[in-house]
Amino acid sequence: MNRTSLQHRILDRLAPSTLDRYLLRQVVPPFSIALGVVMSALLLERLLVLFNLLAANGSSMKTFFALLSDLIPHYLGLALPAAMCVSVFSVIRRMSTNHEIDALMASGVSLFRICRPFVVTGAIFGFLAFSLYGFIQPYARYDYRSAFYFASHAGWTPHLQSKMFAISDDIVLTAENVDHAGSRMWNIFIRDATDKAHIRFITAQKGYIFNPADGSDIRLDLVDGTIVTDSQDKQPSVTGFTRTTRLISGRSKLDDEAYRKRGETERELTVPELYYGIRHGNPAISHSYMIAELNFRLARTTAIPFIPILACALAGVRKRQKNNPGLAIAAITLVGFDHTLQMGMSFVANMHMSPLLVIWLPTLVFCLICVGVLIRQAGGLRILLERGPSMASRQLSADGLPRHMTERQA
Repeated sequence: MNRTSLQHRILDRLAPSTLDRYLLRQVVPPFSIALGVVMSALLLERLLVLFNLLAANGSSMKTFFALLSDLIPHYLGLALPAAMCVSVFSVIRRMSTNHEIDALMASGVSLFRICRPFVVTGAIFGFLAFSLYGFIQPYARYDYRSAFYFASHAGWTPHLQSKMFAISDDIVLTAENVDHAGSRMWNIFIRDATDKAHIRFITAQKGYIFNPADGSDIRLDLVDGTIVTDSQDKQPSVTGFTRTTRLISGRSKLDDEAYRKRGETERELTVPELYYGIRHGNPAISHSYMIAELNFRLARTTAIPFIPILACALAGVRKRQKNNPGLAIAAITLVGFDHTLQMGMSFVANMHMSPLLVIWLPTLVFCLICVGVLIRQAGGLRILLERGPSMASRQLSADGLPRHMTERQA
């Protein structure tokens, strides 16, 4: 019987109350908007780089979206804390402006109780961030670099200009005159080494390029020219032609092993791989770099549940206060903390300093500042230390309302 009642008590404690559900419903829309805006802003610069890559190499939109998907985990790790801070701040600020916070505190709901669902959500996001920083980002970072390498080396589409060379691994193509569309050429020279046993040098007075939209082989029609075939061990042969057609692969395939394997840099290693490398050594990566990377990821994950606490503390509006610089202070604090961690990681990697001093000490200071600002905003330590009969009437029910109010309603 006692065991059953204990289980019910635990479930009642864990189940979200009416107040919790209300606060979480309020925070979802601004969080979604903030996450979308921050992600878009961070991706804009990379989008321009990817578009330039596509234009220069004739890659398809499929390659573009593959590269873009590999970038999302990296920028999501930056956008998630910012969106969480902005959304919690906006909700608490609106509730404070509309005197909802005053009404809740007057009925016995403390500021710590109001922040509780946000802190729990921050802890869940911290677990997700650990998965993101520790496992997803290393794979996505390697996939992006690999796909970028293949996109910049494998694709070949002859967007020619006059007296310019179009070069792939096996073909060199140039023409003295090219029309504006790039499809008609005059006075053409081609060096074709696709057949490893022979090298062909082709000249033609005129040529036409047909680039199929389905990505199949490019067709090159040549008119009035000569083919010189060099077999290296035999006398070169010369063949004249009036019209001939050559098929050029628009996507000369690179060997799957043309790009290096994952794990040659510490940023491409997962957390278990970093730990294993620290314990047993990794000949390709410096020991200090792996220590710095591991502590940096763990410190960033640890700090995430404290971001809602900082936002709640800075969002409160005092009576007759029109402007609240809390969001600017929160932004400066988060950016400064992130740069401090990056600087600490650099110190550990290059100067072999202790991560406890330059990574974990700033993390501890940041967490203490977040909790300290909330305690100050709630009324100081006396709120936590206060004990007496006045507190009995302010005990809360499972729905977040004062217990004496629920008893009267019953």
